[in-house]
Amino acid sequence: MTADQLLKELEELANKSGIQVRYEKGDFDGGFCVLKAERIIVVNKKLATPRRASVLAQGVAEVGIEELYLKPVVREFIEEELSKAAAVRAGTP
Repeated sequence: MTADQLLKELEELANKSGIQVRYEKGDFDGGFCVLKAERIIVVNKKLATPRRASVLAQGVAEVGIEELYLKPVVREFIEEELSKAAAVRAGTP
C-alpha cells in the first residue's frame, strides 16, 4: 500500500470514528485534541505524506482502535508508529 493510500485509509478511519481531520500550516507536526467538545486531529499540511500518515495513525490510536475493524496493513502501520513514538519517548532509537 502506498503512503497516499495509507493516508486516505487513516483519514476515512478518523472520520468513521467521529474525528475531524484538519490540515493547517505552522511550526508543529500535529496530533489529537479536543476543542469545544469536538475531537480533532490537526496535521501540518507541509509535512511529507509518510509523516502525515504517522501523525494521523498516532492520533487515531489515542482515541482507541481495539474495537474497530481495520485492514491488517493499516493496523500494522498504526502499531509500528506507536512503537516508534514510545521508543522516542523512552530515549531509545
